[in-house]
Amino acid sequence: MSEGLPQAHREAPRQTLTRRRFLGAAAASVALAACGRRRPKAQPLAPGATVLALGDSITYGTGAATPASYPAVLASLTGWNVVNAGVPGDTSAQALARTPQLLDEHAPALVIVSIGGNDFLRRLSEADTRANVRRICELARAAGAQVLLVAVPRPTAAAAVTGSLSDHPLYEALSAELELPLHREGWASVLADEALRSDRIHANAEGYRRFAEGVAATAREAGLL
Repeated sequence: MSEGLPQAHREAPRQTLTRRRFLGAAAASVALAACGRRRPKAQPLAPGATVLALGDSITYGTGAATPASYPAVLASLTGWNVVNAGVPGDTSAQALARTPQLLDEHAPALVIVSIGGNDFLRRLSEADTRANVRRICELARAAGAQVLLVAVPRPTAAAAVTGSLSDHPLYEALSAELELPLHREGWASVLADEALRSDRIHANAEGYRRFAEGVAATAREAGLL
């Protein structure tokens, strides 16, 4: 049947088959590369390991007694030595500025990064906030610590009306970019519930306990516990 066809028509099926084989091989390569990008399992921390909880007033525990702060509760849940490095009013830039000294002083095995809320409340540059949080995570890793990133909610007009909160998307993006475990919707769920708040932007003792329990669950899922 092909003998009477022009040369170009006789070659077309062969070219199509070659192209299909090439595309199939390319798809297989992409799939293998995607498998290679799977987030590595975290290393479990032994009881007594030093953990640095870096943050602002909701890490410090404003609105509750010191033993009710989330780092204190997390220590009791995990057996880790959790250092409360929360400073009320801190922005991401201020937290970044004190990170090197904290890492030198405590040599933590894990840094829990929960910062950015004051940036959002003060309407600071979101690009700068992202860059600061990213740098904190990088410094912690360079010092030999693992990192657990905590998503912070973004205040919006809708949130003020409905009372609902949702995580700022920059944390999900950084978690994917840096391949870090992320504790999602922790502060958002606590601070959206009046029964778990001491005021509009801080938890009460029960709220901090709920948050610590959520962090412990995320740590366990990530392989840190």
